[in-house]
Amino acid sequence: MISKKRVVIFASGSGTNAEQIVKYFKNSSTIEICAVFTNNPQAGVIDRMHKLDIPTYPFRKNEFYDSEIVENELLKLRTDFIVLAGFLWLMPLSLVKKFNNKIINIHPALLPKYGGKGMYGMNVHKAVLANKESTSGITIHLVNEEFDKGEILFQTEVNILPEDTPEILAEKIHKLEYKYFPIIIEKVVFEFCRK
Repeated sequence: MISKKRVVIFASGSGTNAEQIVKYFKNSSTIEICAVFTNNPQAGVIDRMHKLDIPTYPFRKNEFYDSEIVENELLKLRTDFIVLAGFLWLMPLSLVKKFNNKIINIHPALLPKYGGKGMYGMNVHKAVLANKESTSGITIHLVNEEFDKGEILFQTEVNILPEDTPEILAEKIHKLEYKYFPIIIEKVVFEFCRK
């Protein structure tokens, strides 16, 4: 029997995506969500994970960029894949190299448009609407050393209506994220295991 692949989620905010992912893989025979790391000790994701019995690891900026503390914790957990679910910091090059093609991110727009530093959450939706786009969507991609520049794995879109506000668009995008992110994670892990 193939051992389960161990996935660690990184999140910065409320953790709704992380929660969906944990629930999706709760009874999986192939993937285990073993922890959530967060750069925000007040993040809502901590409370959500506590209720789901998933351990959380808050960390500080210097622990992430100037030491091997986070990397060592990941190795201790025998991490196979990393999933970024609303994580706002750029991954250090050392982690990108260590987990080459094994870090998966979701972005709330159709990359390469509306990506890069500072483009997250409502910032993205406001920019999309300001530019009078007719569609938006999600992009799931591998992570490299630049914001939102890794290989695109999956995209899907929604129509934008004239009356849509940033909040309405955010709700549409969340629905896509909740539906597709766990499925694509599963597919990536499965395909990697087949190589």
